[in-house]
Amino acid sequence: MSRALTPHVLTPQDLEPNWRWEGRLPAWGHTSVDFERRVDHDRLRRYRLSRTRQALKASPAGTLLLFDVNNIRYVSSTKIGEWERDKMCRFCLLTGDDSPYVWDFGSAAYHHKKFSDWLEPDHCLAGVVGMRGTIPPEFGLMRKYAKQIAGLIKDAGMADMPVGVDYAETAMFHALQEEGLNVIDGQQIMLAAREIKNWDEIQLLTQAASMVDGVYHMIYEALKPGIRENDIVAMSNKMLYEMGSDDVEAINAISGERCNPHPHNFTDRYFRPGDQAFFDILQSYQGYRTCYYRTFNIGRATPAQHDAYVKAREWIDASIAMIKPGVSTDKVAEVWPKAEEFGFPNEDAAFGLQFGHGLGLALHERPIISRAISIDHPMEIKTGMVFALETYCPAADGYSAARIEEEVVVTDTGVEVISLFPAEELPIANRY
Repeated sequence: MSRALTPHVLTPQDLEPNWRWEGRLPAWGHTSVDFERRVDHDRLRRYRLSRTRQALKASPAGTLLLFDVNNIRYVSSTKIGEWERDKMCRFCLLTGDDSPYVWDFGSAAYHHKKFSDWLEPDHCLAGVVGMRGTIPPEFGLMRKYAKQIAGLIKDAGMADMPVGVDYAETAMFHALQEEGLNVIDGQQIMLAAREIKNWDEIQLLTQAASMVDGVYHMIYEALKPGIRENDIVAMSNKMLYEMGSDDVEAINAISGERCNPHPHNFTDRYFRPGDQAFFDILQSYQGYRTCYYRTFNIGRATPAQHDAYVKAREWIDASIAMIKPGVSTDKVAEVWPKAEEFGFPNEDAAFGLQFGHGLGLALHERPIISRAISIDHPMEIKTGMVFALETYCPAADGYSAARIEEEVVVTDTGVEVISLFPAEELPIANRY
């Protein structure tokens, strides 16, 4: 039997990240070919499951019960469509060194048996619990599956150890406790597993960023009066799905007097000559996310708008310069301005404006970098982390603002930026 068909038989080599830091990080084509070694999906699956088992062994828990679709995908490499992200209709169980169980939505379980040969066929089960309460707890599904889960945990010899649960419906927590299970926080276990990316994850994140490079060039050419914020959102969605995106999570499109304060959304506002406008593209390729801001001016820019951009660029460059293995996140946050220095009463009010966050199968992974958190609770930056750094600077005119975000990979000696659409100077689209 091939190694791919025996996912429970993992070796220490499966924990190797297989980084290759020499030269530039590659952004391969998106298809499989015989003449280049691109993404090795079997290696990716074994690495992610090995990382999860390692994190589980380092925790007090003996079992992980997962309802977060990002965690389910990380452990089992299954995904049934973006529509299920907020339904809480799927779950996954990992007990010690056993291979994962996946309860999936109806016929998806049978599909896994046929086509997901890295899973044990009899571990692919149909099942559903509450679907965010639309199936009421008194119907009994939660009790049914809690009993089944408790039995599997007992069979695995883990009944005396806590169960790490990432999140679940309140009634499901009660059902698990009624079966005598000691539930603890499993989200932290999974975040610990996911924080270090292997070579295949880094390649997928780089490929995802390369797609956004292209979308920003399209936006640069399209920005002009007569075009609306939501037009850019529509054009970006179309282009990304044509390029192979599996989920366009959001496109922020913010312009003119909407730039300050930052509203984190888009409207049907028309762009006007002289507008400052910034955009954020959040999408995924094979599950791996982007978060990538760029700021433009339409036609022309004022000295105040240029000054805001220069400051935002200086702040982000200062934070990038700090990144290397072993540096703690408080040292990065300290190079950013305090909230009061750019117009906010405290760090909570400015949260997310001078910001860093891990990228992977989720938009927000480890590390989180913010003056609101990192000064008092720093984390160590490690080789193989991938995260975004973003800065925001209001302009002196009272309504414009600049927003820049770069995605970075932590290498063995420092950092490489993978968000490559030019942002060293303020881009002027369709200059007058």
